[in-house]
Amino acid sequence: MANRKDVEEEIYDKVVDLTEYAKRQPWWNRLFGKNSGPLAEKYSVATQIAIGGVSGWCAGYLFQKVGKVAATAVGGGLLLLQVANNSGYIQVDWKRVEKDVNKAKKQLKKGTDQAGPELNTFVEKSKEFVKKNIVVTSGFIGGFLLGLAS
Repeated sequence: MANRKDVEEEIYDKVVDLTEYAKRQPWWNRLFGKNSGPLAEKYSVATQIAIGGVSGWCAGYLFQKVGKVAATAVGGGLLLLQVANNSGYIQVDWKRVEKDVNKAKKQLKKGTDQAGPELNTFVEKSKEFVKKNIVVTSGFIGGFLLGLAS
């Protein structure tokens, strides 16, 4: 029984020490825990989530608005071209359009083959950033999705 009593006292002492330590910590740290990662050395977890969320929401909102304007402009332009073509105002040389599209495809394919190493480096750096700053990144993604929805 003496062993059990010693163990209980040791556990009690550790719990008391832990509660005293928690009382000395700011409520912010007690609520959200300790920091982790490079950005976390400067900011708490809640601040990182807030920064990521706000910047993500702004990016998502702008992406949504610019996307709508771009889709409207492209769709409206194509509609106007089709109406003008059917009305006889313009004549479209479809053979030339097809030739130009094929030429553009070849140039894009050649450009993507040459950009391989730079793209791989960028992807690796992006993965590393996301791993090091997972809290900010998750806040950004959540904010981005909210910005798209608003």
